[in-house]
Amino acid sequence: MAFKRSDPTRETGGAMPIPVKIVVAGGYAVGKTTFVGSISEIEPLTTEASLTSHSAGVDIAGAASKTTTTVAMDFGRIGLGDDLILYLFGTPGQDRFHFMWDDLVRGAIGAVVLVDTSRLEDCFAAVDYFESAGLPFVVAVNAFFGRIHHSLEDVREALAIPAGVPMMVTDARDRASTKATLLELAQHALANANAPS
Repeated sequence: MAFKRSDPTRETGGAMPIPVKIVVAGGYAVGKTTFVGSISEIEPLTTEASLTSHSAGVDIAGAASKTTTTVAMDFGRIGLGDDLILYLFGTPGQDRFHFMWDDLVRGAIGAVVLVDTSRLEDCFAAVDYFESAGLPFVVAVNAFFGRIHHSLEDVREALAIPAGVPMMVTDARDRASTKATLLELAQHALANANAPS
C-alpha cells in the first residue's frame, strides 16, 4: 500500500497540506479503535490494555467478548487529497478515563460520536461533552454485523440530537464507510466555522 510522505516538505512546491485534528468518541466497546484503524494510513497508535477481574463489573457490561480496553487514546492519520491531513484521536470509552478528554479534544475541529444502538445510554457522555464544548460533531451509528437496532430518527430522538447535527450509519471496520463519515464531519465543521455568529 502506498502512503503519502510524512515529511512536511513538498516536492511539487505547492501549498502545504492543512493539518486537522478530529476526535472519535463514544461508549465502551463501540468501535473507536476499529474506526481509527480502518482508515489510518499509518500503523495506528493504540493504548490497549488487557481487561482485569477488577474491571469485570465496570468495563464488560454489554461487551462480554471484549478482552482489551483503550486506557489513553488511539491515534491515526489520513491524507485527503494533497491539501488536508486528518489526525484522528480516539478517546477511551470508560467513565473513569473522561478526565483525559479535555486534553484530547483541545484544538480539534470536530468529533465523531460512535453509537451502538443496543447500548444507546453509553454515548450520552460524549454527546453532552461536545454540545457543552460547542464542538461540531456528527453521530455515526456503528452497524454491528450489518444491522442497527433502531432507526436514525429514533436514535436522534432518544439522544435529543439537534436537527442540525448530521447522523449516518457507518461500519467502523470498512475504510470507505469510515472515510464517508469523516468527510461528513469535515463538511459539518466547515459549515459551522463559516456560519454567522
